Amino acid sequence: MTRGLALGAAREAPVPHSRGTPMRRLSVSVSTALALGLLLTSCGSGDPPKAAQKCDNTLSPEAETAAGTLLGTKTFESSGSTLDRAADRVVADWETWQTGRPLGHPSMCELAAKAPLKTGIDIDVRLYEKDDLFNNGSTWWAQGRSLYTMGRETSASNKTAHLYVGCSSPRLKGSEKAPAPLQVYATFDRPLKGTYPQSTPAVREAYVTVVHSVALEIVRKLGCENDAGLPAKPVFTTKKWRGEP
Repeated sequence: MTRGLALGAAREAPVPHSRGTPMRRLSVSVSTALALGLLLTSCGSGDPPKAAQKCDNTLSPEAETAAGTLLGTKTFESSGSTLDRAADRVVADWETWQTGRPLGHPSMCELAAKAPLKTGIDIDVRLYEKDDLFNNGSTWWAQGRSLYTMGRETSASNKTAHLYVGCSSPRLKGSEKAPAPLQVYATFDRPLKGTYPQSTPAVREAYVTVVHSVALEIVRKLGCENDAGLPAKPVFTTKKWRGEP
């Protein structure tokens, strides 16, 4: 049965509507308001937005630095809504998930470099299906994607990063028996061909830093048991993919 609808990005941006760009997936994320007000306040003072103002406090200082590395600038802007709203939508979508009725939402947070770069990063939170996991025997290692020992599964390339966890929370009815499958992912938005960050371990770790920071705040806001298994700091230990020589 179709369970979800994704308004977010594909697994790899150059392949729209590929396996992992589900029109069937459930996209759980948030919209615009709080961060915009904070940005206006910041612009009025003549200073760039502070780390605590980006993505409603879901970006740690380390994650903000990592995002700046990916965007190629220290002065980037963010738009998005509140962490409370993100968590509330996860709860609401978990209820509809049980009946198979899909919901769709805009990105939880959008980070954008100022002109002339015009690059950005979209960050989304949603419930995922088993088929959405990457480690299924496909040759992702040949495409420059690394697999990490964090959460149920974490992976990153120079284009996207995906972090999957299972959340058992009193706010998510029935999740004590079957943890809610929660995913946080980040996608690089480029205006022109050739503007992706370089494919290096440091770039992939920067992506992991960003998704880990947002995921940790989401699971804590939801009250996930044991922080859904996430460590307090991102883990960059890599492991082999299924079927990798």
